Amino acid sequence: MTNKTQKSKQIRNNWVQMDTLCCGTGWDEADLANPQILVEDVFGSSHPGSIHLDTLAEEVSIGIYQNGGKPANFHGTDICDGWAMSHDGMNFILPSREVLCDLVEVHGRVIPWDGLVVISSCDKSVPAHLMAAARLNIPAIHIPGGSNRAGPDMSHSLLVGELATRMRQGEDVVPEIRNYKLSGCPGAGACQFMGTASTMQCMAEALGMALPGSALAPVSLFEIRRLARRAGRQIMQLSQKGIRPADILTPEAFENAIKVHAALSGSTNALLHLPAIAHELGIDIDAQSFDRINRETPYLVDVQPSGKYVTEMVWYAGGVPRVQIELADILDLDVMTVTGHTLGENLDRLKTEGFFQRCEGYLANYRLKREEVIHRVDDNKGFGSIAVLKGNIAPEGAVVKFSAVGPDMLTHEGPARVFDREEAALAAVMNGRIDPGSVIVLRYEGPRGSGMPEMLATTEALVTNPKLQHTAIVTDGRFSGATRGPCIGHVSPEAVAGGPIALVEDDDLLSIDIPGRNLNIVGHADRRMNPAEVQALLAERKKQWKAPSLVHPRGVLKRYVNQAVSAIKGAYLE
Repeated sequence: MTNKTQKSKQIRNNWVQMDTLCCGTGWDEADLANPQILVEDVFGSSHPGSIHLDTLAEEVSIGIYQNGGKPANFHGTDICDGWAMSHDGMNFILPSREVLCDLVEVHGRVIPWDGLVVISSCDKSVPAHLMAAARLNIPAIHIPGGSNRAGPDMSHSLLVGELATRMRQGEDVVPEIRNYKLSGCPGAGACQFMGTASTMQCMAEALGMALPGSALAPVSLFEIRRLARRAGRQIMQLSQKGIRPADILTPEAFENAIKVHAALSGSTNALLHLPAIAHELGIDIDAQSFDRINRETPYLVDVQPSGKYVTEMVWYAGGVPRVQIELADILDLDVMTVTGHTLGENLDRLKTEGFFQRCEGYLANYRLKREEVIHRVDDNKGFGSIAVLKGNIAPEGAVVKFSAVGPDMLTHEGPARVFDREEAALAAVMNGRIDPGSVIVLRYEGPRGSGMPEMLATTEALVTNPKLQHTAIVTDGRFSGATRGPCIGHVSPEAVAGGPIALVEDDDLLSIDIPGRNLNIVGHADRRMNPAEVQALLAERKKQWKAPSLVHPRGVLKRYVNQAVSAIKGAYLE
């Protein structure tokens, strides 16, 4: 028994009412004497990524019992970006990360637990759970909720973009929409593309906080339930040994995770979430670290929306462990993980116990070879997938997923079309009021502007319109992990803080240079300007600028917009 466990037991023994309350929920005296583990999940009817998590919590509890512990099941249902699309509910999505993290912290601090298991699948709940685990810093394991099944013809929920655009344009798509409703999410689990949900599952494993091979496991297989039960047994080992998140979530572990993220072509939202998790342990991860690592890391995984295959195929190809094996020469294999072993030891064990052989057997059912989904390093698709741009619009930085950008849009110049809210920009796109080649500038949508909503409705309307294929978006808001095309987000400082994006006007000539990592105003209308002239122009406009009076409802959103740090730092609360 570790000193931490002894201290927890002593605290419980000092106040007999704790045991009385436990007995009032069905515990017996033997339970009271055993190590007590908080099992925290986001089960609920909120979306497919959470509807099945009660079954994983049951398996965890069995595993805890098997190794002599007593589980206590707590819940805090998360929400899905899909519910919030095209209305003000989207403003609450990123703040929900902080709310869920705080809730788990409250659950974890009010009762002296010996360990923690967190179970989640999706965009904000996975980082919230990892943030809470880091903040509590008691022995902890994360269990990813796995992948949904693919729909007919390898379809998935992202296909709503094209259908929604056609519907808004007045086209009769009733049969297609009905089919989509019935098959876009054919079961439980995270969406079948490398959006933020799948990305953050992979990040939990890449950080060493989830069991090897658990991220993206198909919910339709019993393997995911066996992994959950194993996690229940393993948390007892971590508790006994006193291995805590601070022992696992080291700077080296974060660097490993960013390399896996680059190889996967993960969501840009990871640039919000990984720094927020690191912040809980006093570790600073700046945006330039992502850019540096992406320049050096081979891009290996052919997965949607940047590539061809769905996430289920990625797991069959070996998942995160196969990516780590391919990247072994540039990873720190000595980092500690929740197995109680190093990353290198974990990978060796997976090889010898048949994990990759079993996975690739499933892949063979689809007549695919592993190398088609996860390429060898020597057959990589280039280096990196994320770039951090800087310039007179974004002095602190901006983020783009260039692996999802066509080669002909890696560099682009075009006149600005400026909007202060996404709804106005979406209406302009749908009503044909955006000229091809323009650069749509969306501002006052950053963390302190409106809670940093994602822009999937507008980006999908843009990329599904053949006439606007050479049109870009620049915003201080964020994008869905499903976003495709030349979409540059997280512009910092944000507009509401007086960042230069607030000073952009219609017909400013904007230059995007992703290979050169530049984002600049280079002129106005037909007149090109040198950098000094642009700075003088912006300085003059700044004299006339006034911060808008933004009204937010009392409560969560108002607290968030008053306290959130810059997007380029992670948009967490100060």
